[in-house]
Amino acid sequence: MTPETAQWFMLTPAGVLAAFADKEPDETAVALQALLSGERALDASAWAEKTPLAPAVLAQALKAGWVQAMSRALPRPDARLDDFLQHVIASLSGERRAMLASEGGFCLGRTGVDQDEAETLSAAAADYADFAARQARRGWRGASRYVSFHTDPEMLLPSYSFVPFWVDGAGYWLVLGGEPLLNNPAIVELLWGIKAAGTRFAVAGL
Repeated sequence: MTPETAQWFMLTPAGVLAAFADKEPDETAVALQALLSGERALDASAWAEKTPLAPAVLAQALKAGWVQAMSRALPRPDARLDDFLQHVIASLSGERRAMLASEGGFCLGRTGVDQDEAETLSAAAADYADFAARQARRGWRGASRYVSFHTDPEMLLPSYSFVPFWVDGAGYWLVLGGEPLLNNPAIVELLWGIKAAGTRFAVAGL
């Protein structure tokens, strides 16, 4: 690969939401997740080293808009997760009110939301996770994706939207006030930062 033809690949916001949507990702999702496993974006050969499925997935992922080709190797977010979390999630909410909760109901980061409301929303996320799991066991997976709650009968703008995702087996809920702005590179930064933090914690615990 010459410098003139060099390309690196990175997930798009849609690609992140597709790749991390399930606790037990399929082979395609695992291959997509590998793009967030390094300190910078991967080129084709580095991606293939991470997962042998990469060459087979690439064409489909580009066509679906899950992956974008870039002319430079985008670096991984370098900030500590707790330092940049409130800034990156703020841009995902039209009202800059957002929080990140664990599947178990703990608030991991918040912006524009006071502590009491954050704890209430975290508990609601955990309750909804239980509800979604029950529906999935009954054969309906529609509850396991995104959900919005409205306070007005026209239901034009949600008061809060709940966005679930999974990183290395751990469940999270992104809770966004007002209009959710998910078609935003910040969602890629968020998932990459969480994945990187988990890797660092795993190494530190050895």
